[in-house]
Amino acid sequence: MMNTFVVYVENKPGVLTRVASLFRRRAFNIDSLTVGRTEKPEVSRMTITVDADRDQARRIEANLYKLVNVLLVENITREPSIVRDLAMIKVAATHGARSHVLELASVFRARVVDVAPESLTMEITGDEDKIDGLLEVLRPYGVLEMVRTGIVAMRRGSKSTSIARAVDSVSAQVADDDAQQSV
Repeated sequence: MMNTFVVYVENKPGVLTRVASLFRRRAFNIDSLTVGRTEKPEVSRMTITVDADRDQARRIEANLYKLVNVLLVENITREPSIVRDLAMIKVAATHGARSHVLELASVFRARVVDVAPESLTMEITGDEDKIDGLLEVLRPYGVLEMVRTGIVAMRRGSKSTSIARAVDSVSAQVADDDAQQSV
């Protein structure tokens, strides 16, 4: 079963390497990994999807907490959540096929972001099935290039993750480090 973990980490160099190495050492393949800043500049948020059963998912969560720079881990697989992926797709589109490709883009609510004499580049946002569906119908025209961002996910509703605790622990640690360096 595909599991989605939301991991809050300190925004420091080397943290991504440590997290990815944990999965490598435990022989888990990361299906998708996205990282970005949060509303707090000292904290980054990782969304990691990995194929694991329930016991393996618990072990992954426990091992993530063992990493020094990890502040908070949530497995939101079984929670109501919003999951999105973004893809940019460059398709061969000769003059004769261009209108058909544009119609397909419209059906999937993709947006054309670049037009060239022999190709169209479009962006599409949605779940993986929607993007895979668009790719499938565009293949006969010739997909020249494609890139995906990876999954980002957020819990639905008014309940949100409070990273205030995590930020407080980072601030306390920074203060301790500063005090030790000044001695």
